[in-house]
Amino acid sequence: MLTLEGDWIAAERDHRYRRTPERRMRTIDDAEAFINEVGFAFLWPIKGVEAPNLFQAIAGRERDVPMAHDDPDNNLCWGWKDQSLGGRRWYYAKLLRRKATLIAPRLWAAFYALTRNYGDLHDYLEQVRDGVMTHEARLIYEALLDLGPLGTVALRKATGMAAEASKTRFERGLVELQIDMKVLPVGVAEEGAWRYSFIYDIPMRRYPELPLQARQIGSAEAWRLLVGAYVDAVIATTTRQIAQIFHIFEPTTRELERALDALAAAGRIEPARLPGGKASGPTGWVSTAAIRVS
Repeated sequence: MLTLEGDWIAAERDHRYRRTPERRMRTIDDAEAFINEVGFAFLWPIKGVEAPNLFQAIAGRERDVPMAHDDPDNNLCWGWKDQSLGGRRWYYAKLLRRKATLIAPRLWAAFYALTRNYGDLHDYLEQVRDGVMTHEARLIYEALLDLGPLGTVALRKATGMAAEASKTRFERGLVELQIDMKVLPVGVAEEGAWRYSFIYDIPMRRYPELPLQARQIGSAEAWRLLVGAYVDAVIATTTRQIAQIFHIFEPTTRELERALDALAAAGRIEPARLPGGKASGPTGWVSTAAIRVS
């Protein structure tokens, strides 16, 4: 069984995450290629969560997000994200860890297969009947369903949540819908105090092929695809970290074990002892692609 050194994992991640001067991104096409390579990434680094992110790939190094609005890396990150909203470069929404997530097209259907969507714009009513959709989320979804794409200000007015006291409720409902892939930002509107807000729409109207593609995959294959992409991206990880990254889908131990067993049988991953793990047995998994390259 392989025993991995912390320095090796760190160096492999820096290369994979494009956190080196040689591999840093300089164009939006570079960003698209990066997301396609890793499968999915966060927009910004998230403390305590191991995953690639767009900001540090732009910077070409591991750095904290600056507070200054005129920071060039910051500006590129915001700009490329805004330019690509609702397009085909990547799927962007608050998703994993309820944070801004960018997903490569090859994994859209896998993510969608794990949601409560079944291929009809009105299937949300089943969630309403089951009591698993909040009142605020229902108001937001139905406003978009009836009125079409809306900017944040117009959407708050349409849902009766324009008052400052309703802001938190509105934002919670919006995130709830994004993590279930029922709503996503598709553009930017010049509205509000900062003359900047997202325009939202329903993914099924933007990407009508998603429901059929998701049905053809099924949940077991979706887990295999997503877990495989994550292990390849982070080089080495534990089952616990995998459960953490995908917590919004509430994976069961059995679902993760089946995905990991299938990936191991296919030669995609191998058990490994990771730094800080127990010497008596395997503590995690390593991507065989990374081993072959090194």
